[in-house]
Amino acid sequence: MTPTRAAGERLSGAVRREQLSDEVAGRLRSEIMTGALRAQTFIRLDETAARLGVSITPVREALRTLRGEGMVELEPHRGYRVVPLSRTDIEDIFWLQSTIAVELAVATTDRITEEQIAELSRINARLALAVERRATEDIELAEFEFHRAFNRPSGRIKLGWFLLHAARYLPPKLFVTDPTWGAEAVASHQALIDALRRRDVDTVVELTKGQFIDGLARVIAAFERADHWG
Repeated sequence: MTPTRAAGERLSGAVRREQLSDEVAGRLRSEIMTGALRAQTFIRLDETAARLGVSITPVREALRTLRGEGMVELEPHRGYRVVPLSRTDIEDIFWLQSTIAVELAVATTDRITEEQIAELSRINARLALAVERRATEDIELAEFEFHRAFNRPSGRIKLGWFLLHAARYLPPKLFVTDPTWGAEAVASHQALIDALRRRDVDTVVELTKGQFIDGLARVIAAFERADHWG
């Protein structure tokens, strides 16, 4: 094996390991954000690795990431423990996302082209089909693509980056597995597209805020069903 090939394989392995770690972090983050992993619960490396079908290494790396986000804390000789999330914490997360999203929505309304609006229509059609088929992975992908295509025309690259990172706290499985959410998302997207064609910035802002208000209500309801706050 040549040195170049060996270096390439090491780099490829490191990339795969990082991707796997990100996937595990996303799964655990979602479980924390829906109350499935309750506050004060210890996340055992071996048990979590077995449950998710991965080795211990990506679980350990994922927990380090979540520790940096304040989602878990390391207790000496005992392991990683889920940090309690208050109702205010969840409200703050959605407020931050909504605030950034509104700024992007205003810029998009001003700059979006007819071709880009047509792209949104095509993506929403794919979302509608995925909702009809209850194909949760396709729903999640189409929803992500819709908002990426919606934010791109804004030209606010750094602001979009912050929204993308804030959106990590949204638990997608909570939404995409709910058929009522899917139908409402398709209808909301269509109303958004119609408002963009009219350059109706007030309606675009109202619909954007409404998506986060609805999302917040669903996450709060999930925590209450899990009796997260006793």
